[in-house]
Amino acid sequence: MYQEYTQEATILLKNIIAIPSFSKEERKVADLLERYIELQGYAVSRKDNNIWLMSPGFDPARPTLLLCSHIDTVKPVAGWTHDPFLPVVENGKLFGLGSNDAGASVVTLLQVFFILSQKKQNYNLIYAAVAEEEISGEKGVSSLLQELPHIDFAVVGEPTGMHLAVAEKGLMVLDCVAYGKSGHAARNEGDNAIYKALEDIIWFKEFIFPEQTAFLGPVKMTVTQINAGTQHNVVPDLCSFVVDVRSNEMYNNQELLEIIMQKVNCTVTARSTRLSSTATPLDHPIVGQGKVLGRKLFGSPTLSDQALLPFPSVKIGPGDSSRSHTANEYVLLKEIEEAIEVYVEILDGVQM
Repeated sequence: MYQEYTQEATILLKNIIAIPSFSKEERKVADLLERYIELQGYAVSRKDNNIWLMSPGFDPARPTLLLCSHIDTVKPVAGWTHDPFLPVVENGKLFGLGSNDAGASVVTLLQVFFILSQKKQNYNLIYAAVAEEEISGEKGVSSLLQELPHIDFAVVGEPTGMHLAVAEKGLMVLDCVAYGKSGHAARNEGDNAIYKALEDIIWFKEFIFPEQTAFLGPVKMTVTQINAGTQHNVVPDLCSFVVDVRSNEMYNNQELLEIIMQKVNCTVTARSTRLSSTATPLDHPIVGQGKVLGRKLFGSPTLSDQALLPFPSVKIGPGDSSRSHTANEYVLLKEIEEAIEVYVEILDGVQM
């Protein structure tokens, strides 16, 4: 049905793959998208390496829908047998770094913007291709939102198999320090900071926050790094460790931080509390239309720009999250075609 748009999306994705676009190094891909969109006859706005465009006849009195995905990638991991920056199609698979996460979403959402903008909708459309998503950077979507008008809802393009993530776990990283007193290991001296830290580490392992949800389950806390001691015969007076906290939609990160600080004896410092969990209203018309079309609703354990959006959103896009950040990353050509069709079926004419 949308063969021409599928071809355009595929060619554009190949061109994007061919340009390295690591976080904070997205300028050349942003340049490419800016030129491509201008050739389609649209005015493009830009801030740093974020670009966006608005549908013709933008009316502030109508609700506004944001279509958003990211143009940055992680660096290629070991094990690639293809050139990560050489777009190659084999057996219906388009290989290349960022093909799945999230280049396919970038190019299909752009084509969907073009399709929907040609029809009368009861809402305004904004398309945004943003930077620094992989590092939750300050010059990514957070910076872009300062330039945009009021947004009522967003579709965030990430590889979900075109099913709807209606909840997403948040992230908070904690730097913890237990203090003791140094002494000689041969004598009964000192107060071992490792032993003091162990008490709190066991608490992080065993504590269960009472509020759990159907989509995201419990809050998950994992100790991922530990460091202590200077040499074998000195009782350590300091033990530091790092905790990865994945929140569900029942708690914001500040609430979790306050509870944790009350429960443990070590000092606790959050690197950031800005990446809280999100939940989409299940009665929103876009969610309802997705359900009518047989799309599954699920909770996503992985973080995206949803965490930084101060308005409701849903995460949906072509590809499979399990392929992200892996060697020989790929997206199926048929997934690009399907994505355009499903996006349009969900969004065309929806009453926001």
